[in-house]
Amino acid sequence: MYHSEEILIIDFGSQYTQLIARRVRESNVFSEIVPHTIQLSEIVSRRPKGIILSGGPMSVYDIDAPTIDEEIFNLEIPILGICYGLQLICTKLGGKVESATDREYGKAILEIDGASKLLANLPQTSSVWMSHGDLVTKVPDDFEIIGSSAHTTFCALENINRNIFGVQFHPEVNHTEFGITIIKNFVYNICGCSGDWTSSNFISSSIEEIKGRVGDKKVICALSGGVDSTVAAVLVNKAIGDSLYCIHIDNGLMRKNESEKIIKMFGESLHLNVQFVDASKLFLQRLEGISDPETKRKIIGKTFIDVFEEEARKIESAEFLVQGTLYPDVIESVSVKGNSVTIKTHHNVGGLPEKMKLKLIEPFRELFKDEVRNVGRELLIPEDLVARHPFPGPGLAVRVLGEITEERLSILKEADEIFINEIRKADLYSQIWQAFAVLLPVQTVGVMGDSRTYENVLALRAVTSTDGMTADWFRFDFDFLAKVSNLIINKVKGINRVVYDISSKPPSTIEWE
Repeated sequence: MYHSEEILIIDFGSQYTQLIARRVRESNVFSEIVPHTIQLSEIVSRRPKGIILSGGPMSVYDIDAPTIDEEIFNLEIPILGICYGLQLICTKLGGKVESATDREYGKAILEIDGASKLLANLPQTSSVWMSHGDLVTKVPDDFEIIGSSAHTTFCALENINRNIFGVQFHPEVNHTEFGITIIKNFVYNICGCSGDWTSSNFISSSIEEIKGRVGDKKVICALSGGVDSTVAAVLVNKAIGDSLYCIHIDNGLMRKNESEKIIKMFGESLHLNVQFVDASKLFLQRLEGISDPETKRKIIGKTFIDVFEEEARKIESAEFLVQGTLYPDVIESVSVKGNSVTIKTHHNVGGLPEKMKLKLIEPFRELFKDEVRNVGRELLIPEDLVARHPFPGPGLAVRVLGEITEERLSILKEADEIFINEIRKADLYSQIWQAFAVLLPVQTVGVMGDSRTYENVLALRAVTSTDGMTADWFRFDFDFLAKVSNLIINKVKGINRVVYDISSKPPSTIEWE
């Protein structure tokens, strides 16, 4: 999609790169993350209003350190370097970077040295977040020092004539007190953006683009009932109306009574044309005896394609397929130094269009999850649906660890329903990014009444996040956890022990498989 105003973020591998993009977008300016290998010609053709060089885990003087074409500094496009980005600017333009004697990690105090466009409207001193083992020891010619800290003399620099700026700290993280002010100073005052990237503008431009691309052709949508596919279907329906044909496949791996609820909601609330397919027996049959998580995902993906393709053939002359692919689905698999290791096969990015020879419509390929939710609200989709927690494409198959059977699925569905219902009753649902139960392939000894039991262990998982790229475990009250544990053990036959997962992402993933 064309954007009249765009900030390019060149990624050098920082754990905070996605946060930079989010902060720019929160300023109502579109931003996109690109690898440091981007060609100069592509940058020129995109005509960005500004460029941000991200941080990174390496040292600029490492032999295989990521770098950029020095000509980028001659494009007369405003540039902001953050941490590694600042160090790269300095080494490329005649400065010097060395290993720090006193490394800075965590909170530091920024002291402003004189007036500057980048640090305008900041107090003389403020808290910033540092994360660096190297520092600038020589400033390039024509650069001015505009900020320092106790251990970093050259903490913030600018070359006002060339519109090149750099900070050693991370303005994108919440720990930096006036970080969003710094980002806005760069975006608005230095790059001259007007901030016209809003949900309303996104919807209107997307509808026009979809109309122009589709014309009078038919479009198919695989409708799971999750936020992404639902909002995508409603958006496309706004553009082409009855030319959209939705298919909902019950794979038997949904939550308790999920498909029935979804079909009712689609018809009564959203007025979408939906074909319901019950393929639960086929999915379970193909998963019989399978324990490896990656094998499960591949079987589910292939089975979905088989079923979907069969149903899609019934829709004559269909040429397009709608998918709810999100920006994190795309960038999570991109590595700074080449192809990343496969953590798990992603259900939203795959070979379905190639097999079926359908052209893709991915209206949210450039959006984060919360941005999709805002689009959904703008489209007047009920809040209960827009605010739903994410649900994995393979469904409960990746929450029943080990072999999947109807009995183990039934146990998990009952336990999961109790957990989610109690979260809603406690008015905690909106505070949590994702909550679910996991049935472990572990049995333990227990006592119920005067009898010995040897039953399953259930793990509960709840995390906070903004986009799923990083996450932290939710701090439930102990009394809440005790209540949920007692309810599950007393009401769900087959479970005699409940544990709570307190792992963050990273190093763990949100899902267990």
